Amino acid sequence: MKPLFIIGEAYGEAEDRIKSPFVGASGMELLRQLHESGNIRLSSIDWDYINRFYKTSDPHMLESVWELHPEIKRTNVFNLRPARNDIEYLCGGKSDGIEGYPAFIKSKYILAKYESELDRLAQEILAIDPNLIVCLGNTPLWALAGRGAVTKIRGTTLLSTHTVSGYKLLPTYHPTAILRQYENRPTAIADFMKAKRENEYPEIRRPPREIWIEPSLEDIRTFNEQFIRGCDLLSVDIETAGDRITCIGFAPSPSIAIVIPFDDERSKSRCYWASSSDEAAAWKIVRRILSDSSIPKLLQNGVYDIAFLWRAYGIKTINAIHDTMLLQHALQPEALKGLGYLGSIYSDEGSWKHMRKKHETVKKDN
Repeated sequence: MKPLFIIGEAYGEAEDRIKSPFVGASGMELLRQLHESGNIRLSSIDWDYINRFYKTSDPHMLESVWELHPEIKRTNVFNLRPARNDIEYLCGGKSDGIEGYPAFIKSKYILAKYESELDRLAQEILAIDPNLIVCLGNTPLWALAGRGAVTKIRGTTLLSTHTVSGYKLLPTYHPTAILRQYENRPTAIADFMKAKRENEYPEIRRPPREIWIEPSLEDIRTFNEQFIRGCDLLSVDIETAGDRITCIGFAPSPSIAIVIPFDDERSKSRCYWASSSDEAAAWKIVRRILSDSSIPKLLQNGVYDIAFLWRAYGIKTINAIHDTMLLQHALQPEALKGLGYLGSIYSDEGSWKHMRKKHETVKKDN
């Protein structure tokens, strides 16, 4: 298997002393995360060096640990130490920025004189040719994907578009950020567990899905007969606006689902169905499915959905046996429990919560 390639931001004080990445406090945290996520196994020799680092803060001790683990390759976007350890000091106006790269932060661009650092990074990536690059923080995400906001897309895979294109990326928190906000540490470890799996192959693999959208009444009836009736477990989710349900989704398996709309902004009436009788017929099928006691049902924040269905439409949801939000809270009470977060941890989906600019739902599940 190819080594896991980890890219950070820039040197800190310890790193600048010996010109090597992750040999200070953040490197110690990174080693621990890699060990706990199963990407490396720290031996008694490793721990001896680590203990000596604790006593002396000598970066050579951590460098010795890294040398014992060739299964991990590491570098930074900038192999230099910016003033006050702040990448913003490498920025200037747009006219002075690196051509073809977006702003690093609002109205501030990485200065063109640092373009050689990106050239060096590109050569390192091409030389290693990794299956996966783990981007630690916003800086490598900016350098390789031309974007920031690592908190929004961490844990999901995407392809590099800048510096070197076509490489699989998995963003997560920088260990320095973890040391400041320790509550995010379980998430970072989960991301590295995912990185171990993703490092087995270079391509992005999305789960195959068949989703029926804009169905007719006959489509709904057919889907119900062929897939929902008699299924082992039915996933149910609603989207709401005010006191209305705008659509409801049913998934009788991970590979197939149907979305039944009720609102449609393209229509003058704002209704998806051509007539009130068709809408009533659609709701009749929905009611029959939800009230069928022979079908076990799975929901996310089901307390909200079940109460809304009953309060707004008088529909009882029978045999609801699982709630992914509550289960996540029981397993990891310290972690987030929204559906987007669960998808980033447990699935191979992309960051679908951020693929649309407009969100109509008012349901809160995190």
